[in-house]
Order: sequence, then structure tokens, then C-alpha cells
Amino acid sequence: MSGWRHALRIGLVLTFVAGTGYGGAVPARAAAAFSTELSGLPDEFTAGDRVETLSAVVSRSDGGGCVKVRWSMLVRVQGLRLDQLKVDRVEDSGSFPLEIRTEGDTARLTDRQLDPGVLCPGRTVTARYRVAFAEDVGRGRVSFAAEAYDPQLRLLARRTASREVVGEEEEEASPTPSPSSAEPTPSDEPSTEAPDEEPTDEPTDAAVVEPPAPGGVAGRPVADSGGFGLVQAAFLLGGLLLFLGAGLLLRMRRLLRPAPQADPDLPPPFERPRPRWH
Repeated sequence: MSGWRHALRIGLVLTFVAGTGYGGAVPARAAAAFSTELSGLPDEFTAGDRVETLSAVVSRSDGGGCVKVRWSMLVRVQGLRLDQLKVDRVEDSGSFPLEIRTEGDTARLTDRQLDPGVLCPGRTVTARYRVAFAEDVGRGRVSFAAEAYDPQLRLLARRTASREVVGEEEEEASPTPSPSSAEPTPSDEPSTEAPDEEPTDEPTDAAVVEPPAPGGVAGRPVADSGGFGLVQAAFLLGGLLLFLGAGLLLRMRRLLRPAPQADPDLPPPFERPRPRWH
């Protein structure tokens, strides 16, 4: 009977763990003591063989302790496809492994491992990304959102930026303005194009994709996200153990219940004689 009590306790524990794990996936806001900077952004990206190196740097301004960091980069494209974009996460030792998932025109690239650096007051942690675009890109726009998380996947800081992407042919075809043509004339109309956005800490539309899944790495690709996950399996297992434990305890209680004793004042129960065959 004690074994079934242990099974019941295990079921309760698994149910609690599954519930808290499921609720822990809710994204949190960036911590006020942390900030992230994006550097290395060109005025505009040029498609082709040109590779640009972006750096995301997170710092800490309070007097807290040191923490490890996991980086996640959100990328959204407009006017081009995700397969026309190449992003490589690099460290001094070479390429850094990434978990990639996509949804429409947005992709999330999350480090499979914690960053080798340690974030402390007065020290920073840097992530570098090599970005290139395919030769067949005409014109488009790309947005980046660099996010720094702690080992428990709590958001520390986010930084976003957007840039135009032009093809090599379009860049060569654009004429160089001469001194005479650069002078404004009364007939010139004001340009309606918005300038490139400067890096900002405010979240952009690229931040609509879910944050990295719990467990140390980003979730599976979005195409497979409808499958049965570990959290759901643990939740069902805990509920099953809880149900079986409660049922077995009730069964054992009935079996161990003492049988009712007969009243000595009552006559013995009548028994019908069995027929004898000769």
C-alpha cells in the first residue's frame, strides 16, 4: 500500500512540474539593468558576395553578480525571401551552432549553447553574425532584433534595427549625383521615403515570434511545432499516475476493510438443504 502512496505523490509532483513548466514559457520584458547595442550595420546591405559582420553587445549597469548569456536573433525580411538571406553566428573558434525556426517572413536564430563569455558589471558579452544576401535580390528590407537571455531564458535586453537591401545591378545603375544636380530647385518634391531606422531598444514587428523554448535551446521548426511536446507528455503522465494512484488506494481500502461480524442474538441464516441423489 505504501508503494501506491509513493506513486500518488510522484503523480502530484509531475503534475505540478508540468504546470509550472508550461506557464514558464510566457515571455518576459527586458530587465532595466541590462542593455544591448547593435554595431557594424551598414547604411544599406548590398546583395551578392559582400558579407557584413554585425555585433550585438550586452552590458550590465547594476551591481549584481555575473551571469551567462544565450543569444537569440530575430530576422524579418520584406521584398525578398528568407532563403535569399544567409546568417552565420561566429566566435573566435569558428561557427557557433544555431537552432533555426521560421514563420512566414520571420526567422529566429537561437544559440544551442550558452555564450562563452560571462556578463558581469563592467564587462560585456558580444555575439557576432555574418550576414549576406543572394545575388538575385533586387530590392528589399531586413529587420534585426538581437535578444540576450539568461540561462533560465529570462529576457535581459533587446535591440532592433532595420536596413534597406539593394541588388548589385541596381546599385551600379544608380547614377552618381553631380554638383549641379545636387542643388535643390523649386520644382524638386520632398522625398517620401523614410530614412533607415537607428538601433532602438523598443520591440519591432520582428519580435512577434515566440521566444526560445524552455530547456536550453530554441524550439523545433515551426513546421513541426504542432507535435506532441515534452511538457504535454509530462502533464498527461502526472495526471495518469494521479488517477491510477487514487483508484488503487480506494481499491486497497475496500479490500482491507474488516468484514462485518454477525449478531449473536440473531438466528443463524437459513440454508436450504441440498438434494441428495441416490
